[in-house]
Amino acid sequence: MHEGCDPRQAEKADFQQMQFQESHGTTAQRIERRIVLYFLGGVLVLSTPIGRWLGASEQIALIPAVIGALILAIPLFAEAWSEIRKGRFSSASLAALGILAAFADGKYELAGLLAFILLVAGQIVNRTAFGAQRAIQALVKLTPNVARLVDASGEREVKLPEIKVGDVVRVRPGENLPVDGRVVSGRTTINQASLTGEAAPVEIEAGEQVYAGTTNLTGGIDIEVTQVGADTTIGKVSQLIAEAEQSRSPRQLLIEQVAKFFVPVALGLAFTVWFLAGQSDDPNVQATAAERAITVLIVACPAALLLSSPTAMVAAFAAAARLGVMVKETSYLEAAATVDTVVMDKTGTITTGKFEVSKLAPAEGVEGVDLLRAAVLGEQHSNHPLALSILATGKQAKILPDGSEHYEEVHGRGVRAETSLGRVSVGRSSWLMELNPAIKGEVEKVESRIEGMSGVHVMLGDRYLGAVGLEDKVKPGTKQVIGQLRELGVRTIAIFTGDRLSVAKRVGVSVGVDAIEAECLPEEKHQQIERYVKSGRRTMMIGDGINDGPSLAAADVGVAMGLSGSDIATNSAGVALMTDELNRLPFLIELARKTRLIIAQNIAASILIVGVGLILAAAGLLEVQWAAFYHFAGEVFVLLNSFRLFRFGEAVAQAEGLDEPTVAPKRAASVRLTSPQTA
Repeated sequence: MHEGCDPRQAEKADFQQMQFQESHGTTAQRIERRIVLYFLGGVLVLSTPIGRWLGASEQIALIPAVIGALILAIPLFAEAWSEIRKGRFSSASLAALGILAAFADGKYELAGLLAFILLVAGQIVNRTAFGAQRAIQALVKLTPNVARLVDASGEREVKLPEIKVGDVVRVRPGENLPVDGRVVSGRTTINQASLTGEAAPVEIEAGEQVYAGTTNLTGGIDIEVTQVGADTTIGKVSQLIAEAEQSRSPRQLLIEQVAKFFVPVALGLAFTVWFLAGQSDDPNVQATAAERAITVLIVACPAALLLSSPTAMVAAFAAAARLGVMVKETSYLEAAATVDTVVMDKTGTITTGKFEVSKLAPAEGVEGVDLLRAAVLGEQHSNHPLALSILATGKQAKILPDGSEHYEEVHGRGVRAETSLGRVSVGRSSWLMELNPAIKGEVEKVESRIEGMSGVHVMLGDRYLGAVGLEDKVKPGTKQVIGQLRELGVRTIAIFTGDRLSVAKRVGVSVGVDAIEAECLPEEKHQQIERYVKSGRRTMMIGDGINDGPSLAAADVGVAMGLSGSDIATNSAGVALMTDELNRLPFLIELARKTRLIIAQNIAASILIVGVGLILAAAGLLEVQWAAFYHFAGEVFVLLNSFRLFRFGEAVAQAEGLDEPTVAPKRAASVRLTSPQTA
């Protein structure tokens, strides 16, 4: 029994869609206002050393630094106060402690600089969340707002929330499908790349399943609705992206737990020093105790510790950007250092995403040029992607259409044309065998020669000429990249694709992957990625299409092919490659590991410097006027050590300069190319 659409759910769906549309402008304006405010504070802080250089007195020169530091510190103080009220100390509390210590010592420029760096780092996180909202909004736009409802009164347009399961809707050529459903009448070709990632359109007839967000290309169809709204496949993709984006990594949770105890310990230590050293009625002794406590706070200022990761990350981001690798957030670069499983989409990632004629397989006694000429003449009026590839190949071979106009397209089977050669039939092997059953043996021989390719079979009159094999070409250098990944310790390299198993297996064997998951829907890709992550594997997912969005977001590191990929993939992933090649993946992992080492060195040095300084301050061996210089030494070390990463990109760029590597969806099928132990 079919249930109707709840009016409250319809209103909620409309409201959510309106929120998606309004959030883009609201969030962008908020980010712009904050950037202007931070820029103003930074300019004021910078004005103090400029004022000194111009000869202004110290009191006058300090005024802009004080104002700028306050402008920059207030947002962090507000966040720290919120954390204190909730009893959950985190990075804002650490920042507030460091800034307060700098204020206590009169180092307003230092306080402003520290606040500026931390606020800019916070905007990186905000930008990532904003990208997720845009990704979901773009998914919503794939589904039309209205549908053509077909009932006893005829055909009429209604709002999408009014459609319920069991209704029949009509979709015309060139329109996106508004619902998931089963075709009840009509035949067409549908581009399902938004869900499956498969480059070739799928021929659809009555009784077959179709999906919301896909594009109807050639014929009108009537669909019986099986899923609407958030229950559609494209709706689930949207939900999966949102859920995965909101998840928090174990590393981030651990840092928050450590930060929770740092502030109370530092404050407690300062109080203890003040209490023990001030056990006297002598005002001088009490003043000395207060100075020691302030010295402890200044030395304990976690500026170097807080800068340990951001400075290294800034240098790493710059090195990555030099080679066209855009990293959205520090956590993704951290995760890339421990990757042991790499999953790649096939179409558009490992392959070019464009079909090309790969092989001519003429029947016995037929020349290849005669086969190609007949195929060109037969396909000269077709707009099918495979036909266009054949015509392009014919043009390169100087075989041009003859201009004949007698042409008939047999839906889902092929084309029949009267040409200067005679009657040419081009299309599926099964159709040609229906026309002439005697050619079955010849067809089987030819098909064995184009296994793993998309075959277009040709017959002139009743004579079988052979088949044109087309394939989505593997990108140059892919096999070399996979070899480099293995050298870096990646244990498992897999292909997840919505394409047919035979095609996926051909690509997988040619580049040397360990496992293949073929004929996958986005949900199945996402579920497999989740299984990898939950089993403890550090997973990197590389993709370029909307269908890869949930998997990219769920993986420890999602990498989007920036130039050829969709906006959905780019916004869902943590890393975007500004090139269609995969040769930046090994560089990304090496850079992440180098960055992790630099950060570990920074943290160790910062803790050591603070520890020694606390001992000296507590013992009264470090005077307050020298405390700032002491703790500044830790910052200098962190900065110089981090900036070594700037040259990392240059070295890799020079090295690459010498040797630049140049079906309807159904249950996923899989094949494993190695033993379970190696995977």
